[in-house]
This record gives sequence, C-alpha cells and structure tokens, in this order.
Amino acid sequence: MTQPDTTSAHAMLAEIWSALGGPAAALETVTLSAEGALPSVFATSDLAQASVAAAGMAVAQWIHSSGAPLPPVQCDRRLASMWFASSLRPQGWQGPSLWDSVAGDYRALDGWIRLHTNAAHHRAAALAVLGLDPLQADREEVAREVARWHCAELETAVVGNGGCAAEMRSQAQWAAHPQGMAVAGEPLVASQLVDAGPATPRPIDPSRPLAGVRVLDLTRVLAGPTATRCLAGFGAEVLRIDPARWNEPGVVPEMTLGKRCAHLELDQPQDRATLETLLAQADVLVHGYRADALEHLGLGPARRRALNPALVDVALDAYGWSGPWAGRRGFDSLVQMSCGIADAGMRQHGSDKPVPLPVQALDHATGYLLAAAAVRGLTLRQASGQGSQYRLSLARTAHLLAAYPVTQAHSGFATESPQDLDAHLEQTFWGPAQRLRAPLQVAGAPMHWRLPAGPLRSAPARWG
Repeated sequence: MTQPDTTSAHAMLAEIWSALGGPAAALETVTLSAEGALPSVFATSDLAQASVAAAGMAVAQWIHSSGAPLPPVQCDRRLASMWFASSLRPQGWQGPSLWDSVAGDYRALDGWIRLHTNAAHHRAAALAVLGLDPLQADREEVAREVARWHCAELETAVVGNGGCAAEMRSQAQWAAHPQGMAVAGEPLVASQLVDAGPATPRPIDPSRPLAGVRVLDLTRVLAGPTATRCLAGFGAEVLRIDPARWNEPGVVPEMTLGKRCAHLELDQPQDRATLETLLAQADVLVHGYRADALEHLGLGPARRRALNPALVDVALDAYGWSGPWAGRRGFDSLVQMSCGIADAGMRQHGSDKPVPLPVQALDHATGYLLAAAAVRGLTLRQASGQGSQYRLSLARTAHLLAAYPVTQAHSGFATESPQDLDAHLEQTFWGPAQRLRAPLQVAGAPMHWRLPAGPLRSAPARWG
C-alpha cells in the first residue's frame, strides 16, 4: 500500500472554493496534511479534508474582511476523516443506536433496496406498504415481504406513501436516469445575491470570528447539524428549532454541540409568528425542509426575504433542486444507493451486497460546504450589504466525489490514541464525554464550543 499525496484533496478544494466564489489566491494559504486514508472506492478522506478546509478558508476570508491579515488554514486529514464518523467519546455511558431495528438493505426480486426508518413516521410509512405492523415487525418479516417486490415498484410505493427508500443503481444507471442527469447539470453550490440596502459592516474579533452572528437552524440529521456545529465552533450563536414529533436520539449528543435547542410547531400560528421574529433577527438561516414545505407554511423565499432582506439563506436538499426527484425525501445512505456509490463499492469488494462508504461522507462534506457558504454570504454582506441565497444537495456532493475514484490501495490511519482527544471534559446532558481535537486550524481562531451537547427542545425559542 502507498501513502496518498494530497493531489485529489487539493483538486477537490479548488473545485469547492471556485463554486463558493472564493478568490483563487487564498488556496495558497492552506496546508493539507497527507497521512493515510479511509478504505473506500472513492477518495473519501480527500473529500473530508477538502470540505473541512473550505469552511476554514471561508472563516479566514471573513476575518480578512475586517482588515486583519488573511490567516493561514491547516486541515488534518486524519482528524477530518475521524470527525466524519463521530467526534464524541462518552465517558462511562453509551448513546442509543444510530439505526432503527429494521433500517437497512434488503434483497428484492431484482436487486437491492434500502429502507430508511429511523423516524417513526418513515418507519410506519414503509411498513404499511409491506403490510406489516410498525410496532411489531422485525427484520426477518421485513426481509420476507421485501423479497416479494421489484425494487423500482417498492421504492415508488414507499416514497409515495411518505416514506424513504432507495433502489441500488449502478453509476451508469444513475447517469442515464433523469434525476442523475439533472443533478449533473446543477452547480455544486448555487448562489444568488439580493439587494438589501447599504452595507453596515460589523466588528469582527479575529480570535472568535463568528461571535455575535445569529444562526437559525431548521435542519435534521446530519448535513445541516454538521454545518451549524461548525459555525458554533467559531463562536456563532446557534438556535435549533424542532417540532415535538421529531427525535434523532442516536445523533443528538454528537450534533447539538455548541447549540441551544428549542421547540416550535410551525403549523401553529403563534409558534410561526415566533419563528418569524427569530428569523427577522437572524444573520443566517440554515434549513433542510423539502423545497415546498416552508412555502406551504407561509415561509417561502419571498416571505423570508421580506422579513430579513440581508439574510444569508442556506438551503439543503437530498436529491437536487431540479429534475423529477427535486424535493424527494432522502438521506446520505439512500443517496449512496441511488447514485451508484454502494454498487461501486460492492463491485470493487467482490461482495454480494451493497458496500457503502465507510462513513456518511455525503452528509458531513455537504455540512461543511453549507457552513462555508454561510460564511461566504456573511463576507459578501459585510462588503456590499447584500443578502444571499445558497443551495446545495447531497446528490451533487456525491457527483463531486464520484469524479475521484481510488485507483490504488492506500495505507490506513493510525489507531486512535488519547492524544487525539481534546483535554476538555464536556459535561453533556447524558454524562461526561471527550471530543476529538478539532480537525481545522484557522491561525489565531481556534475552534471551541461554549455549550455542551444537550437534548432537543430544552431551551426557550429566543436569542440569548
């Protein structure tokens, strides 16, 4: 096995930074370490390093916009890859399972299909199609029923019933699929600037550059929460909003670091009014609702812009913003099945079942790109006063990754050691824990989080 160089990481970073509209000269200020790689059919560690570094570059440019010298950026390849799996190391306790008991890949009549059932309503939707009791069904029963279906028919039925499923397709099938073609034609980062009056530059503390920036977080697992966790690490005030029915126990301790989490029911007029007040006072909105969901709540783009003309509005989608699947519910593991990643892994490993990436890299990478987009929007607003809108998707990030196949086996990473952990003991709601050291260094502005991880709906819906 060989030690990888950083050629692919630098190439990805250049492509990402160009999509974000960043000045090319800034690439010369970035240092990327080059040790080991996650075992993967695609350059997953390069994507991890490039996406994390892009967020750091955006923060460095934000600092520079205040007149301070442009700080250099360093990204540790190994730590970035580790953060893409998990950053949290509980001390004396264990978090819930990441997956629902029936979530996973199943063999159908003509191939493989994945059911995503972590949310109770998604589980109920999928099992209703299969004629099973959502409270009682086990994996064996699900497997037996799935085996009676053709993949495409079951995917269509589950999605049509409000659930989440994805047939395993090859890269060639995805490239020929109307949605694959639509995604291939989309930019990695779509952006639009909006006039919002003259600029009112704000002071920036180079040591805590996002202090005072208010970020309203309307996202769920995992890309959006990764973005807002990153922003909190540089000092942003992040307020996350969830309805009563939503829960994601397996990842809340991982993803609520640095945030306050509140409860609002957006279909209730009083709570919607509260959200509008929060939105009017926010600097950044990060949201992962399906394209038409906020519109149906009376919070479409025009309303958001009327409430806050200078808002940096950052939106996430699973399958892209155009094509027949625009707005389809989706998650990282489903997109990997749809776009050919799981099939490519299966073929490379000579396996008889889907082989996904070693981490949910589409989620995490897109998360850091969302964070970078948010900070780029702030930087442009600082100079011109303009508001902005950014759109990204998991499927478009997958398209980027698919352009970087691994052609030879690389050496793996060294085993995790105590030196990889931050010395600070985080007193989470569930018990003490340590975090991995931050994978990103912006000179003079170390990442750290003021608030420990806490439960959803545990704080008032107001800015601190």
